[in-house]
Amino acid sequence: QVQLVESGGGLVHPGGSLTLSCVASGFSFRNYAMGWYRQAPGKERELVAGIGSNIYRRTYEDAVKGRFSISRDNAKNTVWLQMNTLEPEDTAVYFCSKGRAGDWTGGFVSWGQGTQVTVSS
Repeated sequence: QVQLVESGGGLVHPGGSLTLSCVASGFSFRNYAMGWYRQAPGKERELVAGIGSNIYRRTYEDAVKGRFSISRDNAKNTVWLQMNTLEPEDTAVYFCSKGRAGDWTGGFVSWGQGTQVTVSS
């Protein structure tokens, strides 16, 4: 079955950086879009970044453009989210997700257990 295991969350000061990692198993990783969602307390889960099976196709939520970067290594079944210049508003649980197909426009169908990111002074 599909397994998505996130790591790399933690507490960071405003302006700091974190890199989240997600190791996937149970499916043909290279053939599917992958994404990172986040959910803050009292808010709906939102797509932060997505990357297609074509690694050159990427999308970002407007609030993180220029600060976050998504990447993947199909040989390692791993997707990363590099987060720079973090803001308190980035505080949330971050979830790795598997696309329905090779492009994120088809939606996402599986999520990991999540990793907490807290941005605070």
